[in-house]
Amino acid sequence: MSVAASRCELSPYCLLYAMDVRSFPNPYLYQDYTKDASVPFNAAGQLSPEFVYRLNGKIQELLQLMENGLKSADPGDFTVYTGWSGIALLYLHLSEVYREQSFLLRAQEYASKALRSIQRRDVTFLCGQAGPYAVAAVILYKLGSHKEADECISRVLQMHSAVLKLDSRLPDELLYGRMGYLYTLLFINKYYNGEKVPYRCIQEVCEVVIRSGENFAVHKRMKNLSPLLYEWYGEYYVGPAHGLAGIYYYLMQPECNVGSEKLHTLVRPSVEYVRQLKYPSGNYPACIGDNRDLLVHWCHGAPGVIYMLTQAYKIFQHSEYLAEAAQCAEISWQRGLLKKGYGLCHGAAGNAYSFLAMYNLTHDLKYLYRACKFAEWCMDYGHHGCRTPDTPFSLFEGLAGTIYFLADLMDPAKAKFPAFEI
Repeated sequence: MSVAASRCELSPYCLLYAMDVRSFPNPYLYQDYTKDASVPFNAAGQLSPEFVYRLNGKIQELLQLMENGLKSADPGDFTVYTGWSGIALLYLHLSEVYREQSFLLRAQEYASKALRSIQRRDVTFLCGQAGPYAVAAVILYKLGSHKEADECISRVLQMHSAVLKLDSRLPDELLYGRMGYLYTLLFINKYYNGEKVPYRCIQEVCEVVIRSGENFAVHKRMKNLSPLLYEWYGEYYVGPAHGLAGIYYYLMQPECNVGSEKLHTLVRPSVEYVRQLKYPSGNYPACIGDNRDLLVHWCHGAPGVIYMLTQAYKIFQHSEYLAEAAQCAEISWQRGLLKKGYGLCHGAAGNAYSFLAMYNLTHDLKYLYRACKFAEWCMDYGHHGCRTPDTPFSLFEGLAGTIYFLADLMDPAKAKFPAFEI
């Protein structure tokens, strides 16, 4: 997105038209949750046996569709985002949901396929080589192959010194930068239930990201607006995939152990700056200076910024963060059934996770209801006239991500946006 394009203003009529062409009208909008509504769960948030049965049946059906489609997938795509490691991550998740060894063995097959085609590339989880090694390590560890798992983790840690070079061209964002490497370390420790990766390594990445953001804010003479500032390909992106919201989300994670002083003097004012970018609708721009209220995706817009806001609320206990997170979820509800498809990065499944994030923070059954309604939409996969993604069976663009969401909904209290949420 060019700077010139990002500053283009649209008339109210054009904005309404743009919203319409990017999303379907939400057929559930006027059937929202009430205490007297017919809902597929009880007062404790446990799904009804009938709804679980529907989810199980659809997951099995879509898995078969995915497997058939993967026969024509790019054999050399090893990434988590669109390749074999993403399919391995899906099966790893299914093995945990269903507690079935067969899913874990299937995960190992896809992880091995990814490692056979891996190339030296970005150091990130989603789009680089760190993710495939980390996913393979966890699968091997769960299967009892601890030596092979340790070898994969060693490959990840060999990238560490390059990540810490402040004068390198490595960006700080999630898909291709330092935060993508940081997530890899957090992912490994999560599954090992301890300090498999030394906390010192995690802190070192956070420290260099903070220094990088401070230096850039000073260089662009914006330190008074935001003490930490980051760019990717010449733009100041806002969402979690390439931008500020994702970086600040990770810096506020307890596992990253950023000190209280830096949280209050650097991170919180930077979060406040992002809050000021909000459109009157409650949505957020793709990048700073973009006046077009168009995108309602996890990667760009309110469905991704919500995670920064919910984490800020957990850390700073400021009620305005929670209120604005609720606004983000409202945007997902109104405009989140995207014509782009059913996927995670820019689809209905990814937008539905904003409801699960709010449900797990507030325990308000309204959000569980909305997640179930989006799941109903996703269970009618292929019947709405959505576009076909470039990689239609992948984790972040395609069917694998939809299946991941439906499986996550089986236990909504544990649901987390894959390869992103801690």
